[in-house]
Amino acid sequence: MVNLIGARRGQDNRNDAHLREALHAADLPTDDIEDYGRAFFEAASDEGQAVGYAGLERCAGDYLLRSVVVLPAHQGHGWGRAIVEATLRGIDCSSDVFLATTSAASFFSIIGFVEVSRTEVPAAVLATRQLSSICPSSAMIMKLNRPRT
Repeated sequence: MVNLIGARRGQDNRNDAHLREALHAADLPTDDIEDYGRAFFEAASDEGQAVGYAGLERCAGDYLLRSVVVLPAHQGHGWGRAIVEATLRGIDCSSDVFLATTSAASFFSIIGFVEVSRTEVPAAVLATRQLSSICPSSAMIMKLNRPRT
């Protein structure tokens, strides 16, 4: 089981060297992690050992899942899926969840994300720094395919 600890929002993120180092090591952007409105979580094992990180950004009524990274020593053991599931556990089921990826589409497909065209993405999600300027235009945009309740 994974435990999400230490939600980091806005300016609190600039002091988290471990988050920044993990994102750099995974070639994930760090340009906007200090901006307001982003929540980053450290994922820890039941023993309290850090296994990875994930972030969420609220975009009007939807969310942008971002910065999902499993630390190298813990890769290949199911932590990625567990981190994503734990990160999304508390959000409103009527909200859509999007992400952008240049290298992990197959992983996200396995856990229920499907590719969508940019024309299908809400304006608030497209307006995030992540999608409007940080990620390359070649990044695949994906949406979580889940049943409505």
